[in-house]
Amino acid sequence: MISGAILFATLFFIAIGLPVAFAIGIGGSAYFLLPSTFLPDSTAVQRIVAVSQSFPLLAVPLFIMLGNLMNGSGITHRLIALATVLAGWMRGGLAQSSLLLSALMGGVSGSAVADAAMQARVLGVPMVAKGYSPGFVGALLAIGGLITATIPPSLGLILYGYLGEVSIGKLFIAGIVPGIMLTVALMTTTTIVARRRNYVPEMDRRPTAREVWLAFKEGFWAILFPVWLLLGIRFGYFTPSEAGAFAIVYTLIVGMLIYRQLSVRQVIEAMRQTLVDIGMIMLIILFSGTFGYVITFERVPQSIAEFALTAFNDPTVLLFAISGFLLVLGMLVEATVLVMLLTPILVPVITAAGLDPVHFGLVMMTLVTFGGMTPPVGVSMFTVCGILRCSYKDYTIESLPFVAAVLITVVVMILFPGFVMYLPNLLM
Repeated sequence: MISGAILFATLFFIAIGLPVAFAIGIGGSAYFLLPSTFLPDSTAVQRIVAVSQSFPLLAVPLFIMLGNLMNGSGITHRLIALATVLAGWMRGGLAQSSLLLSALMGGVSGSAVADAAMQARVLGVPMVAKGYSPGFVGALLAIGGLITATIPPSLGLILYGYLGEVSIGKLFIAGIVPGIMLTVALMTTTTIVARRRNYVPEMDRRPTAREVWLAFKEGFWAILFPVWLLLGIRFGYFTPSEAGAFAIVYTLIVGMLIYRQLSVRQVIEAMRQTLVDIGMIMLIILFSGTFGYVITFERVPQSIAEFALTAFNDPTVLLFAISGFLLVLGMLVEATVLVMLLTPILVPVITAAGLDPVHFGLVMMTLVTFGGMTPPVGVSMFTVCGILRCSYKDYTIESLPFVAAVLITVVVMILFPGFVMYLPNLLM
């Protein structure tokens, strides 16, 4: 009862606009001030400090810095060129290229919002100028960023793996197939819409083998990065945390010595921006330590697991029920916050039901990230609509076909877990 009141109060604080870190911190710390808890006040501080003493958590600031370094390194430019060559001949060529770019950037940026914002500036404005509806462009770029929530190295998967004590390496490898599924589903939807609206291809013919080879050759070092990342984790050369350090060194070498586009000034600016981003995210993570301890101490996961296993005899039905819950919450609360609050609660529940926590992690991250692309409080939606100056009403209407494509993909992921688990079972 007490933990439920604290969870409700925390969500209320977030809803009225209190900074997320403070909302979580107040909610968790308040528990230790209640006379009925019989726990010393110092426990709250101890739990905050304990969270910071985590090796896997090093992956978060490292991959944030990677995302800030990426654009100046020349990697993004070459990936755009390759995506345009590969998909520009299709109906709605620029739109298809943007989705393919999301898939290619999944292993580099790791952030759905960052991906959508970058593409809105680089591809979104030219698309509107060429006759694409601003609402369509906004919906396409925002929801297209969902691909980066699954294809490694997704920051959400790192946090989920850390908080749920799930193998981050397995999560990374498992994310590849769902990422491909989302890419195919969204590109198919784009083709259907483009035919109805007569959105023309960017190229008047299919690319020749030579053109593909030249574009691939130009972007070779950029494409090679996720390959090194997955092979390194698979064969044990480095952990996911060490992979972040490897990725930064790799980007610096490629950007400064091979492409020669990354300057010392850009590196310093990337470091400055990384400090700002880390300060915001790590404060949330640290305060979530107290909140998570309260949830565990009050045996909330065990209570929910007992209720869920009694109410739902079929694990698949249970997964659908939890997914609906996550979808609704994702529309109201930012994805990172939901991962922090719900992972310690839900992982024991689905584990007790016999479901694989790696499979559930991909479903969960897809749904909570997707919520950031829908009204009423979607961060990606606000970002792309602000850049493209399109109305939220137009965005919402134009997003409906893409919403359907995403939900169908999630249903397939739930009903056929073998698709998600094929690569981790094969490689690990």
